[in-house]
Amino acid sequence: MTHLKRREFLRTASAATVVAAAKSGFAASSGRTRVFIASHTPNGILKYDWDLATGTLAPAGVAAQVPTVAWLEYSRERGLVFSASELDTFEGKPTGEVASFRVAGGELQPLSARNSAGTGTCHVGVDHTGRMLLSADYTGGSVASFRIEDGKLSEAAWTEHYIEHGPNAARQEAAHAHFASFSPNNRFAYVNDLGGDSIHIYRANPVTAELTRAGIHHGAPGSGPRTLHFHPNGHTAYCMNELISTVDVLDWHKIDGSLALVDRVELLPAGSTGVSTGCDTVITRDGRFVYFANRGDNFLYAFKADFATGKLTPMKRSSCGGKTPRNFTLDPTERWMLVANQDSNLISIFARDPATGVLSNEVKSSVEAATPMRILFV
Repeated sequence: MTHLKRREFLRTASAATVVAAAKSGFAASSGRTRVFIASHTPNGILKYDWDLATGTLAPAGVAAQVPTVAWLEYSRERGLVFSASELDTFEGKPTGEVASFRVAGGELQPLSARNSAGTGTCHVGVDHTGRMLLSADYTGGSVASFRIEDGKLSEAAWTEHYIEHGPNAARQEAAHAHFASFSPNNRFAYVNDLGGDSIHIYRANPVTAELTRAGIHHGAPGSGPRTLHFHPNGHTAYCMNELISTVDVLDWHKIDGSLALVDRVELLPAGSTGVSTGCDTVITRDGRFVYFANRGDNFLYAFKADFATGKLTPMKRSSCGGKTPRNFTLDPTERWMLVANQDSNLISIFARDPATGVLSNEVKSSVEAATPMRILFV
């Protein structure tokens, strides 16, 4: 990428951030924005207020009593939040629950709730048009798609149940769909199967919410591909491998949606032994820095990223501020990193230097949150 193109990208990204900020409701006049936390409890969605200037998070009550929420997703253009509830039964059927809400004045207005394809629904992903939702079921090893019409979810328009399994007898005894995502051009959908060491690739039709097979990407045996995130350069993706705590740097091909391994990055220190589980990924808007979380050893790992190639250069590991960092995210200013420490019942906050990408070694503050699974700024 030339210097000019990179500068144009940064200017566009900055402008998009300002527009998104205006739509989300965090106005310069108040300096505050609403944050929703997925809670793996009966009070499944909690609400908090975030002070952009001071990096302070304050509890504001329960946003929605949806049980056992494992994930939240946001369609910013349409002002909709979607939830995944990790259940064994919903409305008398052996599935989890997916639900939709409208964001109004910082509150959630329930719109619809539907059965997923199987039990243990742990993730939902919305396409870039806001017209199609995918749900992934961990224990059910399945995926479903839904049309989004006036904010409401249709019944499942398409489903698939996977049968693959991997060599790790304890964690890969069956398929475990874990993450659903869409390509930058919105033509392809991806489902990470942690149990089958694979990423399933589909052509997506947002109008009908139907998927057709386009291929499969096989990870290393026993790796457990957990999540997939696309870099702003438009051709790099990072796959977090939970079971061996590595990251696959992948080249994404926009014509056929295929993925090709470019590099594999180790997250654990040399000589590490025992069980250690990679978890999640955060990429800065300008694509210069990428962060990964590890739950087994409870750390965050910062990397520099080459914008043109997506190549990762390690910087440093740092504390996550608690136990089991299930999810983490940057605030809208990218001056603060918030970490959902599931087993500590805490949201831990760290200062970040936007110029260097370095996270503070010290926790600025920690705020109680019951079994936090996902942090969502709106």
